[in-house]
Amino acid sequence: QVPLVESGGGSVQTGGSLRLSCRASGYLWKDNCMGWFRQVPGKEREGVAAVYVGGGSNYYADSVKGRFTISQDVAKNTLYLQMNTLKPEDTAMYYCAVSFPFCAGGTWYRYDNYRTWGQGTQVTVSS
Repeated sequence: QVPLVESGGGSVQTGGSLRLSCRASGYLWKDNCMGWFRQVPGKEREGVAAVYVGGGSNYYADSVKGRFTISQDVAKNTLYLQMNTLKPEDTAMYYCAVSFPFCAGGTWYRYDNYRTWGQGTQVTVSS
């Protein structure tokens, strides 16, 4: 298990920006994915974006493409999510997660592929 701590959530108006951070306190394998998920009460956890720890393709949900950017600082063991042009429908609790080894890019969005989760950080976008 790799403890994860998210930060950077908050309240913004429509069109605003936020940057989420997630620091991992342990070793991450290159074949792991790290991802961002979000959840609102009564709905399933939704994959937002993911990246291979070892570098390569980034993955995004259609709903955030062109607005959100996932990145990582390997030296700092930190994952980021830059969120621009925020909309009220982006309001949710956002979670950082680390996948099981040998993450498959085609299923990056499945929450059951992730074994370690942070505590979550709330993002609220008002109209």
